[in-house]
Amino acid sequence: MARRHEDDESEDVKYDRRETERSHRREDGYSRRGAIDGETGRGSHRDSKEDNGAKDGRERRRDHRREHGHRERDSEAGYRDRERDRYSSRDSEYEYERASHKRSERSRTNGDRHDRWRDDDSDGSPRKDREVYKGRDTSINNDKEGRDRKKVDDSKPEQTTLREGNKNTDASTLGKSGGVYMPPFKLARMMKEVQDKTSVEYQRLTWDALRKSINGLVNKVNATNIKNIIPELFAENLIRGRGLFCRSCMKSQMASPGFTDVFAALVAVVNTKFPEVGELLLRRIVLQLKRAYKRNDKPQLLAAVKFIAHLVNQQVAHEIIALELLTVLLENPTDDSVEVAVGFVTECGSIMQDLSPKGLHGIFERFRGILHEGEIDKRVQFLIEGLFAIRKAKFQGYPAVRPDLDLVEQEDQLTHEISLQEDIDPEITLDIFKPDPQFAENEKRYEELKKTILGDESEEEEDSEEGSEDGSDEESEEEDDEQMKIKDETETNLVNLRRTIYLTIMSSVDFEEAGHKLLKIKLEPGQEMELCIMLLECCSQERTYLRYYGLLGQRFCMINKVHQENFEKCFVQQYSMIHRLETNKLRNVAKFFAHLLGTDALPWHVLAYIRLTEEDTTSSSRIFIKILFQELSEHLGIRLLNERLNDPLMQDSFESIFPRDNPKNTRFSINFFTSIGLGGITENLREYLKNMPRLIMQQQQQQASSETDEDSGSLSSSESDESDSESSSESDSGSSDRDRDRRRSKKRRRN
Repeated sequence: MARRHEDDESEDVKYDRRETERSHRREDGYSRRGAIDGETGRGSHRDSKEDNGAKDGRERRRDHRREHGHRERDSEAGYRDRERDRYSSRDSEYEYERASHKRSERSRTNGDRHDRWRDDDSDGSPRKDREVYKGRDTSINNDKEGRDRKKVDDSKPEQTTLREGNKNTDASTLGKSGGVYMPPFKLARMMKEVQDKTSVEYQRLTWDALRKSINGLVNKVNATNIKNIIPELFAENLIRGRGLFCRSCMKSQMASPGFTDVFAALVAVVNTKFPEVGELLLRRIVLQLKRAYKRNDKPQLLAAVKFIAHLVNQQVAHEIIALELLTVLLENPTDDSVEVAVGFVTECGSIMQDLSPKGLHGIFERFRGILHEGEIDKRVQFLIEGLFAIRKAKFQGYPAVRPDLDLVEQEDQLTHEISLQEDIDPEITLDIFKPDPQFAENEKRYEELKKTILGDESEEEEDSEEGSEDGSDEESEEEDDEQMKIKDETETNLVNLRRTIYLTIMSSVDFEEAGHKLLKIKLEPGQEMELCIMLLECCSQERTYLRYYGLLGQRFCMINKVHQENFEKCFVQQYSMIHRLETNKLRNVAKFFAHLLGTDALPWHVLAYIRLTEEDTTSSSRIFIKILFQELSEHLGIRLLNERLNDPLMQDSFESIFPRDNPKNTRFSINFFTSIGLGGITENLREYLKNMPRLIMQQQQQQASSETDEDSGSLSSSESDESDSESSSESDSGSSDRDRDRRRSKKRRRN
C-alpha cells in the first residue's frame, strides 16, 4: 500500500514536502543561532528572515507552477501545430477538426483523473495548497481550451458549425449504414423504405449512392469504353457531386498515371456541359501542384504536372499556365525540376508548338542554356538532348490527343485561365455531405437538365421501340435475318493461337511432349493449317536443322490425315516461294520435307509439282532439289531410292523430274543429278537417251510407212474414180448420139 501510495504522488506534492522540510530546517538553525547570540536585535532579525523565507518559498512554488504550466501549454501548442502541418498536407480540414476533437476528449478524461487524485487526502501535503493549485490548474486549462476554441472558430467557422451539427444530431441523421459497407441492393431497399424523400436520412443515402457510382464509373473508364461511360456519368447528379467527381479523378490519376489522357478526355467532355466542374478540378490540381513543389514531393508533382499537360492538350486549361509552370521549374534548375519540365514539354509540346510557338521557343532556349552550363547531372542532360531530338522530329509519337480520345469539337470546348500566383480556394466542403433544404427542387432541375443533355438518345430509343411494336411479324423476321454478324478483322484469336503453338513447341523437351501438348489445343475448323505453318516456320528459324521438327511433323502426319494433306499444301507453297527464302531457311525446309518423304509420312506424288528443266527452275529451286534428294539418299540409300523412283506405279509423278519429252531436258536432268553425286538414279534415263536416236528412226519409219500406205490407198481410189467417170462419159455420149439420129429420122419422114 505504501509503495502504491508513493507512486500516486505527483511532482507537486513532493516539491511541497521538500519546501516545508527546508523551511523547518531553516527555523531550527535560526533558533539555535538566537540561543547562542542571546541578542534581541538578532532575534527580531531572525523573525523577519523567517517571514522572508516563507515568502521566498511561496514565490518559488508559484514560479515553478507557472513554468510548469507554460511548458505544458507550449508542448500542447507545438503538438497542435505539428498536427496542423500534418493534416494540411491533405486537402481536408475535416480530418484536422476530427483529430482535434479526439484530442480534447482525451485531455478532458485525463483532467478528470487528476481531479480524482487531487481529492485524495492520503498524502501528507497541506489540503489548502492543493486546493489552490487545483483552482489554478483548472483556470489554466479553461483559458487554454478557450483560446483553442477561439482559434478554431476564427479559422474555419463553416467547418466547426458543420462538425457541431454532426455531433449534435442523432444516429438517424447519419443514416443506417453508419460508415459500414452496405450492398447495393440493401441500400436501394432502404431508399425505397424511406417515406420522406426530403429527410436528412434519405439525402445521406442518396449521397452515398452518388459517391459510389461516380467512383465506380471513373475507376473503370478507359479508351475503349469512354463513349459508353460518359452517358452513365451524365445520368448522375454531377452538380451535387462535383467535388466527389474531382476527388475521384485526382485519386485515380494519381494511382494510374498511364491513364491520364483518358481522365483528361473525360473531364473535357464534362467541361462542355458543366464548366464549373472543369474549373474546380483545375483549381485543385494547381493547388496540389503548388503544395507538392513546396514540399519537394516528386511523385505527387509528376502526377499533377502530367494531368495539367493533358488538360492543356484537351484545351480545358489555357496554355499560359503551361508557360508559367515551365518558367517556375526552370528558374532555379535542379535535377528533379528539369526532369519534371522535360516530361511536361514531352506531353504537351505538340499543341504548344501550334498555340504558342514563341513561348515554346523561349523554353527551349532556356533548356539550351541549362545544357551549356553543365551544372546538372549527366542523366538529366541526356533527357534534354532527347527532348531536342523529339522537337526536331516535330513530336512524332507524342500526339496532343489520340484519335480515339478526340471527343470534343474545338468550338464546344471552354478554356479556363488560372495563374499559379493567385490564391486558390479548393472548396473542400463540396466533398462532405451537407443537408440540402431544397433537395427535391434541385433533383428535379437536374433531371430536366439531364433530359436536355441525353434527350436525343432517349427519344431515338423510344422511337425505335414504338416502331418495333407497330411493325409486323414479317418485318421482325427480316430484321432477325439481317442482324449484323460481328467478325474479328484484327485476327486477335489467330495471333494468340500462333503464340500458343510457338511457346509450346519451343518449351517442350522432346517431340513426344510437344505433340501431346499440341494435340490438347482446341482448334476450330480450318485452323489445322496454322499448326503445320507454325511448325515449318519454327524449323526454318533455327540455325541448323533439328531432327526434333521432322519427328514432330511425322507424328502429326501419322495421327491424322488432315495434317498430311496440310503438309502437302505447305510443300507446294514453299516450293512456289522458294526464291524468297535465305539459304539457311531453304536448307532447313528441304531437310524437313526430306524427312517426311523418307519416313513415308508424306506421299511421293508431291514430287510431281517439281519440273526439272532449265527454263522451269531457278538457282534457289535447284538448291532445294539438290538438298532434298541428297537427304533422301542418306535416309534410304541409293539402291532403295532408285527402286522408289523406278516404281512403275509412280512413273506419272516422276515424269517432271526425269523428263523424256525432249533430249535437251533429258540431258539437263542427267547432268544435274550427276553433278550432285546422284548419277546412279539416272541409269534408266541414260539408256533412254542412248536409244533415243534409234527410237526416233523407228518413229520416223513408222510415220513414213503410214504415209506410203495412205498415198497408195489414195492412188487406187483415184484410178477407180477415173474409170467410172470415163465409162459414164462414154455412155452419156452414146446416148446423146442415138437421140440425135432419132430426131433426124423423124424430120425426114415429115418432109
